[in-house]
Amino acid sequence: MTTILCRLTGPRCSLWRYGAVIKRETHSRTSHVIPQGRARLLAGGGRPLTGYSRAQSRRQHTEAAAAVEVDLKRLEGKDDGIVEVLMCRHKARNALGNVFVSQMRQVVSTLYNDSAVRVVIFRSLVPGVFCAGADLKERALMNNSESDLFVHGLRSLMTQIALLPTPTIAAMDGVALGGGLELALACDLRAAANSAQMGLIETTRGLLPGAGGSQRLPRMIGVTLAKELIFTGRRVGGQTALEMGLINRVVEQNQTGDAAYREALSLAREILPQAPIAVRMAKEAMNRGMEVHYESLIFFKGLYISEFSDCSLLQVDIGSAMAIERMCYARVIPTRDRQEGMAAFIQKRAPRYTGE
Repeated sequence: MTTILCRLTGPRCSLWRYGAVIKRETHSRTSHVIPQGRARLLAGGGRPLTGYSRAQSRRQHTEAAAAVEVDLKRLEGKDDGIVEVLMCRHKARNALGNVFVSQMRQVVSTLYNDSAVRVVIFRSLVPGVFCAGADLKERALMNNSESDLFVHGLRSLMTQIALLPTPTIAAMDGVALGGGLELALACDLRAAANSAQMGLIETTRGLLPGAGGSQRLPRMIGVTLAKELIFTGRRVGGQTALEMGLINRVVEQNQTGDAAYREALSLAREILPQAPIAVRMAKEAMNRGMEVHYESLIFFKGLYISEFSDCSLLQVDIGSAMAIERMCYARVIPTRDRQEGMAAFIQKRAPRYTGE
């Protein structure tokens, strides 16, 4: 527990400093913006994948210049503040190839410091597919070190998505397998069509989930159930996923095949009117607090509770999480939005939040 408390209070491991370091490191790798259709091909923040021939690199560069696989759309009017990340690699069912991952990294990096962004929806423009997972054709051309480097870059991308300060929603209107489900797990909320199929199927390919799935799924649905799904490589439908707690909402698919997107948009519209700084700080408090709680569970797992004369030590995790909540709350107190919320309540009118 000393380690846990050190992460909260120690001079070298402040949570706020830790978060800032992560974001600075992320931005240092991705702060440059490349015009659409000219995204860099190589994952891992622009570092080359060693061992690729010049011919392969030239071919990939030509392909990248010709195709946009991930795009960004900012909604307007009453939906101003909602941003959509559009996955549109039609020929490969949004498979996570080098170009796709690089363009996704570029798009996500543009959202970090944009105060106009209040909600982000990840959606697919490929009918019947959210994301099919790894691009096995590309992976087959990689040697062991290249494969390891690529998966490391993919894992960092999912972390980059998870660390976005605004709420994120995955709209799953079709298949989400392997890395595709890991992308959805990196989002805060998930809406799915009942016909959607999802699963971490890596063990059926001789692998294990390597882009965060082995860690995020147990935190979401519990260790025992997560082990069953990962060990078996089982796929589940939208209704079963809802019952497991894997998704937030399930809807009947419509004729246009975008029912989950419409549900995700409806959910985004519920979030949109709320005070943006308060929403961001609420996300920060929950995410950081849950990590402290999880670390405490690991600490106590091997101990017998009867060894303690009282249960005071069992409250360390919640106490540490409360300290995080206090820090986040302190960020909200001096905002104009808080004053506006109080004034609107007293005057019995709808608040008009500006994010200040």
